[in-house]
Amino acid sequence: MNSPRKRKSGIENKQYKSAERKAFFRRLDKGGTVRSVAAELGISPHTAYRWRHEAGVSTKRAVNREYSAKEKSEFFRLLQIHQNVSAVARELGFVRVTCYKWAHAAGIFTGRDVSAQRDEFLRLRKFGMSRAEAAQRTNIDKRTAQDWDKGIRQFSGGRIYPDGRVVRYDQKAVLANVKVPRRVYERNDQEGLELLDRPIHPRYLNLQEREQIHDLKAHGWSIRDIAREMVRSPSTISRELSRNTQSKVGYLPYAAHRDAATRRKRPKEAKLLMPGPLRDFVVDRLALRWSPEQISQRMVKDFPDDEDMRVSSETIHQAVYVHSRGALKRQLTSPLRQGRLARRTRRGTGHRTSRFVEPMVSIANRPSEVDLRYVPGHWEGDLITGTLNKSAIGTLVERTTRYTMLVHLPHDHNAETVRDGLISVMQGLPGNLRNTLTWDQGAEMSEHAAFTTATDIKVYFCDPASPWQRGSNENTNGLLRQYFPKGTDLSKYSPDHLELVTQELNGRPRKTLNWESPAERLCALLETA
Repeated sequence: MNSPRKRKSGIENKQYKSAERKAFFRRLDKGGTVRSVAAELGISPHTAYRWRHEAGVSTKRAVNREYSAKEKSEFFRLLQIHQNVSAVARELGFVRVTCYKWAHAAGIFTGRDVSAQRDEFLRLRKFGMSRAEAAQRTNIDKRTAQDWDKGIRQFSGGRIYPDGRVVRYDQKAVLANVKVPRRVYERNDQEGLELLDRPIHPRYLNLQEREQIHDLKAHGWSIRDIAREMVRSPSTISRELSRNTQSKVGYLPYAAHRDAATRRKRPKEAKLLMPGPLRDFVVDRLALRWSPEQISQRMVKDFPDDEDMRVSSETIHQAVYVHSRGALKRQLTSPLRQGRLARRTRRGTGHRTSRFVEPMVSIANRPSEVDLRYVPGHWEGDLITGTLNKSAIGTLVERTTRYTMLVHLPHDHNAETVRDGLISVMQGLPGNLRNTLTWDQGAEMSEHAAFTTATDIKVYFCDPASPWQRGSNENTNGLLRQYFPKGTDLSKYSPDHLELVTQELNGRPRKTLNWESPAERLCALLETA
Protein backbone atom coordinates (compact mmCIF):
# COMPACT_ATOMS: atom_id res chain seq x y z
CA MET A 1 0.00 0.00 0.00
CA ASN A 2 1.40 3.39 -0.98
CA SER A 3 1.82 6.08 1.65
CA PRO A 4 -0.60 9.05 1.75
CA ARG A 5 2.25 11.37 0.71
CA LYS A 6 2.80 9.41 -2.50
CA ARG A 7 -0.88 9.50 -3.27
CA LYS A 8 -1.00 13.26 -2.89
CA SER A 9 2.03 13.85 -5.08
CA GLY A 10 0.52 11.60 -7.76
CA ILE A 11 -2.66 13.67 -7.88
CA GLU A 12 -0.74 16.95 -8.00
CA ASN A 13 1.40 15.61 -10.83
CA LYS A 14 -1.74 14.66 -12.78
CA GLN A 15 -3.27 18.11 -12.40
CA TYR A 16 -0.05 19.74 -13.52
CA LYS A 17 0.14 17.60 -16.65
CA SER A 18 -3.52 18.22 -17.44
CA ALA A 19 -2.97 22.01 -17.25
CA GLU A 20 0.04 21.78 -19.53
CA ARG A 21 -1.91 19.67 -22.02
CA LYS A 22 -4.81 22.11 -22.16
CA ALA A 23 -2.39 25.02 -22.62
CA PHE A 24 -0.77 23.12 -25.48
CA PHE A 25 -4.11 22.66 -27.30
CA ARG A 26 -5.15 26.27 -26.69
CA ARG A 27 -1.87 27.50 -28.14
CA LEU A 28 -2.11 25.06 -31.05
CA ASP A 29 -5.53 26.48 -31.85
CA LYS A 30 -4.02 29.93 -32.42
CA GLY A 31 -1.66 28.64 -35.10
CA GLY A 32 1.72 27.07 -35.47
CA THR A 33 3.07 23.58 -35.79
CA VAL A 34 3.22 20.99 -33.03
CA ARG A 35 7.00 21.34 -32.80
CA SER A 36 6.94 25.15 -32.58
CA VAL A 37 4.19 25.19 -29.94
CA ALA A 38 6.04 22.53 -27.93
CA ALA A 39 9.25 24.58 -28.05
CA GLU A 40 7.38 27.72 -26.98
CA LEU A 41 5.85 25.99 -23.95
CA GLY A 42 8.97 24.04 -23.03
CA ILE A 43 7.38 20.67 -23.79
CA SER A 44 9.19 17.75 -25.35
CA PRO A 45 8.21 17.37 -29.06
CA HIS A 46 7.70 13.65 -28.47
CA THR A 47 5.22 14.39 -25.64
CA ALA A 48 3.43 17.01 -27.77
CA TYR A 49 3.00 14.60 -30.69
CA ARG A 50 1.78 11.91 -28.26
CA TRP A 51 -0.85 14.26 -26.79
CA ARG A 52 -2.10 15.10 -30.25
CA HIS A 53 -2.23 11.41 -31.18
CA GLU A 54 -4.12 10.50 -27.98
CA ALA A 55 -6.71 13.20 -28.68
CA GLY A 56 -7.31 11.71 -32.14
CA VAL A 57 -6.82 15.05 -33.90
CA SER A 58 -4.31 16.31 -36.41
CA THR A 59 -3.14 19.64 -37.76
CA LYS A 60 -3.64 20.44 -41.38
CA ARG A 61 -0.77 19.33 -43.52
CA ALA A 62 0.60 21.15 -46.48
CA VAL A 63 -0.77 19.71 -49.71
CA ASN A 64 1.73 18.40 -52.27
CA ARG A 65 4.73 19.64 -50.35
CA GLU A 66 7.89 19.80 -52.38
CA TYR A 67 11.13 18.61 -50.75
CA SER A 68 14.49 19.88 -51.90
CA ALA A 69 17.44 17.66 -52.69
CA LYS A 70 19.17 19.00 -49.60
CA GLU A 71 16.26 17.95 -47.37
CA LYS A 72 16.20 14.51 -48.94
CA SER A 73 19.93 14.02 -48.45
CA GLU A 74 19.60 15.12 -44.82
CA PHE A 75 16.93 12.48 -44.34
CA PHE A 76 19.20 9.70 -45.62
CA ARG A 77 22.09 10.98 -43.53
CA LEU A 78 20.06 10.78 -40.32
CA LEU A 79 18.51 7.46 -41.37
CA GLN A 80 21.96 5.93 -41.59
CA ILE A 81 22.56 7.00 -37.98
CA HIS A 82 19.20 6.19 -36.33
CA GLN A 83 17.96 3.32 -38.55
CA ASN A 84 14.36 4.42 -37.86
CA VAL A 85 12.28 6.09 -40.57
CA SER A 86 9.54 7.32 -38.26
CA ALA A 87 12.00 8.84 -35.78
CA VAL A 88 13.90 10.68 -38.53
CA ALA A 89 10.69 11.93 -40.15
CA ARG A 90 9.46 13.18 -36.78
CA GLU A 91 12.75 14.93 -36.06
CA LEU A 92 12.82 16.70 -39.45
CA GLY A 93 9.09 17.44 -39.53
CA PHE A 94 8.64 15.50 -42.79
CA VAL A 95 5.59 13.47 -43.79
CA ARG A 96 6.26 9.95 -42.56
CA VAL A 97 4.65 8.23 -45.57
CA THR A 98 6.87 10.23 -47.94
CA CYS A 99 9.95 9.22 -45.95
CA TYR A 100 9.02 5.55 -46.12
CA LYS A 101 8.49 5.94 -49.86
CA TRP A 102 12.03 7.35 -50.24
CA ALA A 103 13.51 4.55 -48.13
CA HIS A 104 11.71 1.75 -49.98
CA ALA A 105 12.64 3.25 -53.36
CA ALA A 106 16.28 3.18 -52.23
CA GLY A 107 15.91 -0.47 -51.11
CA ILE A 108 16.16 0.37 -47.42
CA PHE A 109 13.87 -1.57 -45.09
CA THR A 110 14.20 -0.92 -41.38
CA GLY A 111 12.01 -3.72 -40.08
CA ARG A 112 13.37 -5.54 -37.03
CA ASP A 113 14.83 -9.03 -37.27
CA VAL A 114 12.69 -11.05 -34.86
CA SER A 115 14.42 -14.41 -35.37
CA ALA A 116 16.14 -14.25 -31.99
CA GLN A 117 12.91 -13.25 -30.27
CA ARG A 118 11.02 -16.11 -31.92
CA ASP A 119 13.65 -18.65 -30.93
CA GLU A 120 13.63 -17.40 -27.34
CA PHE A 121 9.82 -17.48 -27.21
CA LEU A 122 9.66 -21.06 -28.52
CA ARG A 123 12.39 -22.10 -26.06
CA LEU A 124 10.40 -20.71 -23.12
CA ARG A 125 7.23 -22.43 -24.34
CA LYS A 126 9.12 -25.70 -24.67
CA PHE A 127 10.09 -25.53 -21.00
CA GLY A 128 6.41 -25.16 -19.96
CA MET A 129 6.03 -21.40 -19.61
CA SER A 130 2.58 -20.04 -20.41
CA ARG A 131 2.04 -18.13 -23.64
CA ALA A 132 1.25 -14.85 -21.89
CA GLU A 133 4.31 -15.04 -19.65
CA ALA A 134 6.61 -16.00 -22.54
CA ALA A 135 5.23 -13.12 -24.62
CA GLN A 136 5.87 -10.69 -21.79
CA ARG A 137 9.38 -12.07 -21.24
CA THR A 138 10.28 -11.64 -24.95
CA ASN A 139 8.43 -8.29 -25.29
CA ILE A 140 6.00 -9.29 -28.07
CA ASP A 141 2.25 -8.74 -28.37
CA LYS A 142 -0.26 -11.54 -27.76
CA ARG A 143 -1.26 -11.87 -31.44
CA THR A 144 2.33 -12.49 -32.50
CA ALA A 145 2.74 -14.95 -29.63
CA GLN A 146 -0.35 -16.81 -30.78
CA ASP A 147 0.98 -17.03 -34.34
CA TRP A 148 4.38 -18.26 -33.23
CA ASP A 149 2.75 -20.83 -30.98
CA LYS A 150 0.85 -22.20 -33.99
CA GLY A 151 3.95 -22.15 -36.21
CA ILE A 152 2.68 -19.27 -38.36
CA ARG A 153 5.29 -16.98 -39.92
CA GLN A 154 4.56 -13.48 -41.19
CA PHE A 155 6.03 -11.62 -44.13
CA SER A 156 5.28 -8.21 -45.59
CA GLY A 157 2.54 -9.48 -47.87
CA GLY A 158 0.85 -12.17 -45.80
CA ARG A 159 1.29 -15.25 -43.61
CA ILE A 160 2.79 -18.73 -44.05
CA TYR A 161 1.05 -21.56 -42.16
CA PRO A 162 2.79 -24.75 -40.89
CA ASP A 163 1.13 -26.88 -43.60
CA GLY A 164 2.76 -24.74 -46.30
CA ARG A 165 -0.38 -22.74 -47.08
CA VAL A 166 0.35 -19.12 -47.97
CA VAL A 167 -2.27 -16.43 -47.37
CA ARG A 168 -1.63 -13.06 -48.96
CA TYR A 169 -3.25 -9.92 -47.60
CA ASP A 170 -5.83 -8.10 -49.69
CA GLN A 171 -4.15 -4.72 -50.09
CA LYS A 172 -7.47 -2.92 -50.60
CA ALA A 173 -8.83 -4.34 -47.35
CA VAL A 174 -5.61 -3.43 -45.55
CA LEU A 175 -5.74 0.14 -46.78
CA ALA A 176 -9.43 0.38 -45.89
CA ASN A 177 -8.62 -0.64 -42.32
CA VAL A 178 -5.50 1.40 -41.69
CA LYS A 179 -6.20 4.55 -43.69
CA VAL A 180 -9.19 5.74 -41.68
CA PRO A 181 -9.13 9.54 -41.89
CA ARG A 182 -8.74 11.24 -38.53
CA ARG A 183 -10.81 14.27 -37.64
CA VAL A 184 -8.88 17.34 -38.72
CA TYR A 185 -8.32 19.82 -35.92
CA GLU A 186 -10.03 22.97 -37.15
CA ARG A 187 -8.75 26.35 -36.03
CA ASN A 188 -10.96 28.19 -33.52
CA ASP A 189 -13.03 25.04 -32.90
CA GLN A 190 -13.17 23.79 -29.31
CA GLU A 191 -16.20 21.57 -29.84
CA GLY A 192 -14.14 18.41 -30.31
CA LEU A 193 -12.22 18.87 -27.07
CA GLU A 194 -15.38 19.74 -25.14
CA LEU A 195 -17.13 16.62 -26.38
CA LEU A 196 -14.08 14.57 -25.48
CA ASP A 197 -14.02 15.91 -21.92
CA ARG A 198 -17.76 15.67 -21.31
CA PRO A 199 -18.85 12.74 -19.01
CA ILE A 200 -21.54 10.53 -20.48
CA HIS A 201 -23.04 8.81 -17.44
CA PRO A 202 -21.77 7.93 -13.94
CA ARG A 203 -21.90 4.30 -14.96
CA TYR A 204 -19.14 4.81 -17.54
CA LEU A 205 -15.56 5.92 -16.99
CA ASN A 206 -14.97 9.46 -18.20
CA LEU A 207 -11.79 11.02 -19.55
CA GLN A 208 -10.75 12.50 -16.19
CA GLU A 209 -11.04 9.09 -14.54
CA ARG A 210 -8.96 7.52 -17.30
CA GLU A 211 -6.29 10.18 -16.75
CA GLN A 212 -6.34 9.35 -13.06
CA ILE A 213 -5.97 5.63 -13.80
CA HIS A 214 -2.99 6.39 -16.03
CA ASP A 215 -1.24 8.54 -13.43
CA LEU A 216 -1.87 6.24 -10.48
CA LYS A 217 -0.74 3.20 -12.49
CA ALA A 218 2.42 5.08 -13.50
CA HIS A 219 3.15 5.59 -9.79
CA GLY A 220 2.96 1.85 -9.16
CA TRP A 221 -0.48 1.61 -7.59
CA SER A 222 -2.21 -1.77 -7.73
CA ILE A 223 -5.62 -2.27 -9.34
CA ARG A 224 -7.35 -2.54 -5.96
CA ASP A 225 -5.65 0.60 -4.66
CA ILE A 226 -6.73 2.52 -7.76
CA ALA A 227 -10.29 1.22 -7.41
CA ARG A 228 -10.40 2.19 -3.75
CA GLU A 229 -9.11 5.69 -4.50
CA MET A 230 -11.62 6.21 -7.34
CA VAL A 231 -14.53 4.50 -5.51
CA ARG A 232 -14.88 2.01 -8.35
CA SER A 233 -15.02 -1.77 -8.52
CA PRO A 234 -11.61 -3.46 -9.01
CA SER A 235 -13.11 -5.40 -11.93
CA THR A 236 -13.95 -2.09 -13.64
CA ILE A 237 -10.32 -0.97 -13.46
CA SER A 238 -9.07 -4.41 -14.52
CA ARG A 239 -11.36 -4.52 -17.58
CA GLU A 240 -10.42 -0.96 -18.54
CA LEU A 241 -6.71 -1.78 -18.50
CA SER A 242 -7.08 -5.09 -20.33
CA ARG A 243 -9.36 -3.72 -23.07
CA ASN A 244 -7.73 -0.38 -23.75
CA THR A 245 -4.02 -0.94 -23.12
CA GLN A 246 -1.88 -0.83 -26.24
CA SER A 247 0.55 -3.75 -26.41
CA LYS A 248 3.64 -1.60 -27.07
CA VAL A 249 3.09 1.84 -25.57
CA GLY A 250 0.93 0.90 -22.58
CA TYR A 251 -2.26 2.54 -21.30
CA LEU A 252 -3.01 5.94 -22.87
CA PRO A 253 -6.06 7.74 -21.44
CA TYR A 254 -7.07 9.67 -24.57
CA ALA A 255 -6.68 6.65 -26.84
CA ALA A 256 -8.57 4.50 -24.34
CA HIS A 257 -11.41 7.03 -24.18
CA ARG A 258 -11.60 7.18 -27.96
CA ASP A 259 -11.63 3.38 -28.30
CA ALA A 260 -14.37 3.05 -25.67
CA ALA A 261 -16.51 5.66 -27.43
CA THR A 262 -16.02 3.91 -30.76
CA ARG A 263 -17.16 0.57 -29.36
CA ARG A 264 -20.40 2.08 -28.08
CA LYS A 265 -21.57 3.11 -31.51
CA ARG A 266 -23.75 0.53 -33.24
CA PRO A 267 -24.95 2.18 -36.46
CA LYS A 268 -25.37 -1.14 -38.25
CA GLU A 269 -28.78 -2.12 -39.53
CA ALA A 270 -30.15 -5.54 -38.61
CA LYS A 271 -28.73 -8.16 -40.98
CA LEU A 272 -31.96 -9.86 -41.94
CA LEU A 273 -33.83 -6.63 -42.67
CA MET A 274 -31.64 -6.06 -45.71
CA PRO A 275 -32.64 -8.07 -48.81
CA GLY A 276 -30.04 -10.42 -50.21
CA PRO A 277 -28.84 -14.03 -50.26
CA LEU A 278 -28.49 -14.21 -46.48
CA ARG A 279 -32.08 -13.23 -45.82
CA ASP A 280 -33.36 -15.46 -48.65
CA PHE A 281 -31.51 -18.46 -47.18
CA VAL A 282 -33.01 -17.87 -43.73
CA VAL A 283 -36.55 -17.37 -45.03
CA ASP A 284 -36.36 -20.50 -47.22
CA ARG A 285 -35.10 -22.69 -44.38
CA LEU A 286 -37.70 -21.35 -41.97
CA ALA A 287 -40.29 -22.34 -44.55
CA LEU A 288 -38.88 -25.88 -44.32
CA ARG A 289 -39.43 -25.68 -40.55
CA TRP A 290 -35.75 -25.55 -39.67
CA SER A 291 -34.88 -24.11 -36.29
CA PRO A 292 -32.74 -20.93 -36.10
CA GLU A 293 -29.84 -22.97 -34.70
CA GLN A 294 -30.03 -25.46 -37.57
CA ILE A 295 -30.00 -22.60 -40.08
CA SER A 296 -27.05 -20.90 -38.43
CA GLN A 297 -24.90 -24.04 -38.24
CA ARG A 298 -25.80 -25.24 -41.74
CA MET A 299 -24.57 -21.99 -43.30
CA VAL A 300 -21.03 -22.81 -42.20
CA LYS A 301 -21.14 -26.10 -44.10
CA ASP A 302 -22.94 -24.80 -47.21
CA PHE A 303 -20.85 -21.61 -47.53
CA PRO A 304 -17.44 -22.38 -45.96
CA ASP A 305 -15.62 -19.59 -47.85
CA ASP A 306 -18.32 -16.91 -47.81
CA GLU A 307 -18.04 -14.90 -44.59
CA ASP A 308 -21.08 -12.83 -45.59
CA MET A 309 -23.27 -15.91 -45.21
CA ARG A 310 -23.01 -16.04 -41.44
CA VAL A 311 -25.72 -15.31 -38.91
CA SER A 312 -26.19 -16.49 -35.34
CA SER A 313 -29.35 -18.16 -34.09
CA GLU A 314 -29.94 -15.23 -31.73
CA THR A 315 -29.86 -12.81 -34.69
CA ILE A 316 -32.57 -14.88 -36.39
CA HIS A 317 -34.66 -14.78 -33.22
CA GLN A 318 -34.14 -11.01 -33.01
CA ALA A 319 -35.21 -10.60 -36.64
CA VAL A 320 -38.34 -12.66 -36.01
CA TYR A 321 -39.50 -11.18 -32.72
CA VAL A 322 -37.95 -7.71 -32.51
CA HIS A 323 -36.96 -6.13 -35.81
CA SER A 324 -39.40 -7.57 -38.35
CA ARG A 325 -42.69 -5.83 -39.08
CA GLY A 326 -45.69 -6.36 -41.32
CA ALA A 327 -45.35 -8.87 -44.13
CA LEU A 328 -41.81 -9.82 -43.13
CA LYS A 329 -42.95 -10.64 -39.60
CA ARG A 330 -45.72 -12.92 -40.87
CA GLN A 331 -43.32 -14.46 -43.35
CA LEU A 332 -40.76 -15.27 -40.65
CA THR A 333 -42.93 -16.24 -37.69
CA SER A 334 -45.47 -18.46 -39.42
CA PRO A 335 -43.06 -21.41 -39.95
CA LEU A 336 -41.70 -21.38 -36.37
CA ARG A 337 -42.65 -24.39 -34.30
CA GLN A 338 -44.28 -22.39 -31.53
CA GLY A 339 -45.96 -19.97 -33.97
CA ARG A 340 -45.73 -17.10 -31.49
CA LEU A 341 -45.80 -13.47 -32.60
CA ALA A 342 -43.93 -12.32 -29.49
CA ARG A 343 -41.01 -13.71 -27.58
CA ARG A 344 -41.74 -15.24 -24.19
CA THR A 345 -39.33 -14.53 -21.38
CA ARG A 346 -38.14 -17.57 -19.46
CA ARG A 347 -37.28 -16.92 -15.87
CA GLY A 348 -34.25 -18.57 -14.33
CA THR A 349 -34.48 -20.81 -11.31
CA GLY A 350 -33.40 -17.95 -9.07
CA HIS A 351 -36.34 -15.79 -10.18
CA ARG A 352 -39.14 -18.35 -10.09
CA THR A 353 -41.91 -18.03 -7.55
CA SER A 354 -41.34 -20.40 -4.67
CA ARG A 355 -43.92 -23.13 -4.30
CA PHE A 356 -43.60 -22.97 -0.50
CA VAL A 357 -44.94 -20.23 1.72
CA GLU A 358 -42.50 -21.17 4.46
CA PRO A 359 -38.87 -20.99 3.28
CA MET A 360 -37.08 -24.29 2.69
CA VAL A 361 -33.97 -25.30 4.63
CA SER A 362 -31.34 -26.66 2.25
CA ILE A 363 -29.67 -30.01 2.74
CA ALA A 364 -26.40 -28.07 2.91
CA ASN A 365 -27.48 -26.91 6.39
CA ARG A 366 -28.21 -30.42 7.61
CA PRO A 367 -26.05 -31.56 10.58
CA SER A 368 -22.90 -33.44 9.61
CA GLU A 369 -23.84 -36.38 11.86
CA VAL A 370 -26.59 -37.27 9.37
CA ASP A 371 -24.04 -38.03 6.64
CA LEU A 372 -22.05 -40.34 8.93
CA ARG A 373 -25.09 -42.59 9.67
CA TYR A 374 -23.86 -43.21 13.20
CA VAL A 375 -26.79 -41.64 15.03
CA PRO A 376 -30.28 -43.12 14.36
CA GLY A 377 -33.42 -41.06 13.91
CA HIS A 378 -32.58 -39.36 10.58
CA TRP A 379 -35.09 -40.20 7.84
CA GLU A 380 -35.44 -39.84 4.09
CA GLY A 381 -38.86 -39.54 2.48
CA ASP A 382 -40.62 -39.48 -0.89
CA LEU A 383 -43.77 -40.57 -2.72
CA ILE A 384 -44.26 -43.42 -5.18
CA THR A 385 -47.16 -42.68 -7.51
CA GLY A 386 -49.61 -44.78 -9.44
CA THR A 387 -51.43 -44.43 -12.76
CA LEU A 388 -51.26 -40.84 -14.13
CA ASN A 389 -49.97 -39.70 -10.73
CA LYS A 390 -53.50 -39.85 -9.33
CA SER A 391 -52.65 -42.09 -6.37
CA ALA A 392 -49.59 -42.33 -4.15
CA ILE A 393 -47.97 -43.99 -1.12
CA GLY A 394 -45.57 -42.18 1.17
CA THR A 395 -42.24 -43.90 1.91
CA LEU A 396 -39.91 -43.25 4.87
CA VAL A 397 -36.47 -44.85 5.35
CA GLU A 398 -34.24 -44.51 8.42
CA ARG A 399 -30.66 -43.84 7.26
CA THR A 400 -28.78 -45.86 9.88
CA THR A 401 -30.89 -49.05 9.99
CA ARG A 402 -32.66 -48.77 6.57
CA TYR A 403 -35.92 -49.38 8.45
CA THR A 404 -38.90 -48.57 6.20
CA MET A 405 -42.35 -47.19 6.99
CA LEU A 406 -45.19 -46.59 4.53
CA VAL A 407 -47.78 -43.79 4.71
CA HIS A 408 -51.30 -44.61 3.55
CA LEU A 409 -52.78 -41.85 1.30
CA PRO A 410 -56.19 -43.21 0.27
CA HIS A 411 -57.72 -40.26 -1.60
CA ASP A 412 -55.07 -37.83 -2.82
CA HIS A 413 -51.53 -36.68 -2.10
CA ASN A 414 -51.82 -32.94 -1.68
CA ALA A 415 -49.81 -31.07 0.94
CA GLU A 416 -52.41 -31.34 3.72
CA THR A 417 -52.96 -35.08 3.20
CA VAL A 418 -49.24 -35.84 3.13
CA ARG A 419 -48.68 -33.68 6.23
CA ASP A 420 -51.40 -35.50 8.22
CA GLY A 421 -50.19 -38.94 7.06
CA LEU A 422 -46.60 -38.24 8.06
CA ILE A 423 -47.63 -36.88 11.44
CA SER A 424 -49.73 -39.97 12.23
CA VAL A 425 -46.85 -42.32 11.36
CA MET A 426 -43.97 -40.38 12.94
CA GLN A 427 -45.68 -39.49 16.22
CA GLY A 428 -45.62 -43.16 17.24
CA LEU A 429 -41.81 -43.25 17.24
CA PRO A 430 -39.64 -42.76 20.35
CA GLY A 431 -38.08 -39.34 20.78
CA ASN A 432 -34.54 -40.51 19.93
CA LEU A 433 -35.79 -41.68 16.50
CA ARG A 434 -37.31 -38.33 15.56
CA ASN A 435 -34.46 -36.04 14.52
CA THR A 436 -34.54 -34.99 10.86
CA LEU A 437 -36.37 -35.72 7.62
CA THR A 438 -34.86 -35.17 4.16
CA TRP A 439 -37.26 -34.70 1.23
CA ASP A 440 -37.09 -33.51 -2.37
CA GLN A 441 -38.60 -30.19 -3.44
CA GLY A 442 -42.00 -31.62 -4.31
CA ALA A 443 -45.07 -29.46 -3.68
CA GLU A 444 -46.55 -32.19 -1.46
CA MET A 445 -44.16 -31.06 1.30
CA SER A 446 -45.19 -27.40 1.32
CA GLU A 447 -46.70 -27.92 4.82
CA HIS A 448 -43.30 -28.83 6.24
CA ALA A 449 -43.46 -26.09 8.91
CA ALA A 450 -46.69 -27.52 10.37
CA PHE A 451 -45.19 -31.01 10.27
CA THR A 452 -42.12 -29.81 12.20
CA THR A 453 -44.30 -28.10 14.80
CA ALA A 454 -46.34 -31.27 15.39
CA THR A 455 -43.48 -33.79 15.47
CA ASP A 456 -40.40 -31.71 16.39
CA ILE A 457 -38.65 -33.21 13.32
CA LYS A 458 -36.65 -30.73 11.25
CA VAL A 459 -37.17 -31.01 7.49
CA TYR A 460 -34.31 -30.48 4.99
CA PHE A 461 -34.76 -30.28 1.22
CA CYS A 462 -32.47 -31.71 -1.45
CA ASP A 463 -31.13 -29.69 -4.35
CA PRO A 464 -33.20 -29.76 -7.58
CA ALA A 465 -32.73 -32.88 -9.71
CA SER A 466 -30.44 -34.52 -7.13
CA PRO A 467 -32.01 -37.87 -6.17
CA TRP A 468 -28.64 -39.23 -5.00
CA GLN A 469 -28.94 -36.98 -1.95
CA ARG A 470 -31.67 -39.39 -0.79
CA GLY A 471 -29.94 -42.55 -1.93
CA SER A 472 -31.40 -44.90 0.69
CA ASN A 473 -34.93 -43.76 -0.08
CA GLU A 474 -34.48 -44.07 -3.85
CA ASN A 475 -33.12 -47.60 -3.44
CA THR A 476 -36.04 -48.55 -1.19
CA ASN A 477 -38.56 -47.15 -3.70
CA GLY A 478 -37.05 -49.48 -6.28
CA LEU A 479 -37.58 -52.44 -3.93
CA LEU A 480 -41.17 -51.37 -3.29
CA ARG A 481 -41.96 -51.55 -7.01
CA GLN A 482 -41.88 -55.35 -6.61
CA TYR A 483 -45.02 -54.94 -4.52
CA PHE A 484 -46.51 -51.88 -6.19
CA PRO A 485 -45.72 -51.99 -9.95
CA LYS A 486 -45.77 -48.83 -12.00
CA GLY A 487 -49.04 -48.04 -13.73
CA THR A 488 -51.26 -49.49 -11.00
CA ASP A 489 -53.85 -47.75 -8.83
CA LEU A 490 -52.21 -47.43 -5.41
CA SER A 491 -55.38 -46.24 -3.66
CA LYS A 492 -56.74 -49.79 -3.66
CA TYR A 493 -54.15 -50.99 -1.12
CA SER A 494 -55.34 -50.92 2.47
CA PRO A 495 -53.28 -49.91 5.54
CA ASP A 496 -53.13 -53.58 6.55
CA HIS A 497 -51.61 -54.50 3.19
CA LEU A 498 -49.04 -51.73 3.56
CA GLU A 499 -48.15 -53.07 7.01
CA LEU A 500 -47.55 -56.57 5.61
CA VAL A 501 -45.27 -55.16 2.89
CA THR A 502 -43.39 -53.15 5.52
CA GLN A 503 -42.80 -56.20 7.72
CA GLU A 504 -41.62 -58.30 4.80
CA LEU A 505 -39.27 -55.59 3.54
CA ASN A 506 -37.82 -54.89 6.99
CA GLY A 507 -37.26 -58.64 7.52
CA ARG A 508 -34.95 -58.94 4.50
CA PRO A 509 -31.23 -59.26 5.32
CA ARG A 510 -29.13 -56.45 3.82
CA LYS A 511 -25.57 -56.58 2.63
CA THR A 512 -24.94 -53.03 3.84
CA LEU A 513 -26.02 -54.15 7.35
CA ASN A 514 -23.63 -57.12 7.38
CA TRP A 515 -26.56 -59.36 6.40
CA GLU A 516 -28.71 -58.28 9.29
CA SER A 517 -32.25 -57.13 8.62
CA PRO A 518 -33.45 -53.54 9.26
CA ALA A 519 -35.83 -54.81 11.95
CA GLU A 520 -33.01 -56.58 13.81
CA ARG A 521 -30.73 -53.55 13.61
CA LEU A 522 -33.52 -51.24 14.89
CA CYS A 523 -34.35 -53.57 17.82
CA ALA A 524 -30.68 -53.66 18.81
CA LEU A 525 -30.54 -49.86 18.85
CA LEU A 526 -33.69 -49.59 20.94
CA GLU A 527 -32.38 -52.12 23.48
CA THR A 528 -29.10 -50.28 23.94
CA ALA A 529 -30.74 -46.85 24.15
